[in-house]
Amino acid sequence: MSYLIEDYVRLNSLFDLYQPLLTHKQQDYFKYYFREDYSLSEIAEIMHVSRNAVHLQIKKISSYLEDYENKLKLLKKQEKRETLLDELLNDSSLSDGLKEKISKLEKV
Repeated sequence: MSYLIEDYVRLNSLFDLYQPLLTHKQQDYFKYYFREDYSLSEIAEIMHVSRNAVHLQIKKISSYLEDYENKLKLLKKQEKRETLLDELLNDSSLSDGLKEKISKLEKV
């Protein structure tokens, strides 16, 4: 199973948003594979399942996360907000006071 770096970044962002919608076991599989960089064999040993079962779980969890995003679009909205806030901060016609408030919005 191979993912591009962009896939890792996207899936980790989706996981941050949708983690509560996954079971604890699914969260464990995800964390072992994507966050702790365990191999499929290492995860299989920890979870007491076959390597193929881990592979299928990782694919299923990735699919769930993408499905949640397709329905809820939280990541897309977050990225759009960040882009708009950056544009506002770089707008030279805005006062420093307003830019400071926009900067605070970024931290929320």
